[in-house]
Amino acid sequence: MKKFRERFSKFMIGRYGMDRLGQFLTVLALVFILAGFFVRSLWLDGLALICLILCYYRMFSRNISRRFQENQKYEAMRFHTEEFFKRLRFRIDQARHYHIYKCPGCGQKIRIPRGKGRVSIHCPKCGKDFIKKS
Repeated sequence: MKKFRERFSKFMIGRYGMDRLGQFLTVLALVFILAGFFVRSLWLDGLALICLILCYYRMFSRNISRRFQENQKYEAMRFHTEEFFKRLRFRIDQARHYHIYKCPGCGQKIRIPRGKGRVSIHCPKCGKDFIKKS
């Protein structure tokens, strides 16, 4: 076993290895394989095979700069997706506790706590006063 490990580590010298995009492709392939057990579709099996081939191609590639760029693009997409859902969750949480009104004068968003009845709102940006129900 030790001899195999040494040969494999020598083989991997100068190769890209596994990164987060590779991990994502592996998990995606597993999802397609599990879905294929229930649906019995050649399309799902084909997609799983493509994901695994792409993952291993990237892992054993010697073009490290190109694989790094691909991973950076994936990380940027992942970041934007996570931020979208974080903002959505924040807006939903804010909507539970606050009403958000726009000032009729300047369009500034103003956050007012729920359950206070009719309140007079003073816009901090333009100074206009208006009444809304909270």
